Amino acid sequence: MDEPRGDYWYNLVTGKVEVGAQSDWTQLIGPYASREEAEHAIEKVHERNRSWEQGEED
Repeated sequence: MDEPRGDYWYNLVTGKVEVGAQSDWTQLIGPYASREEAEHAIEKVHERNRSWEQGEED
C-alpha cells in the first residue's frame, strides 16, 4: 500500500517520521512532500542554523 504524498512530519522528540501529524504541533516540523524529505529535516535545520550563525558573525 502506498503512503500518501505531502503529509510527512519529522518529530523532534522521537526523531521519527510521522505520516500525518500524529503528535502535538510543538514537537513537529513539516509537512514534507515525501518520507525521505522528512527523514532529512533535522539536517536541513542544522544547516540553516549554521548558515544563519555565520551571517551574524560577518
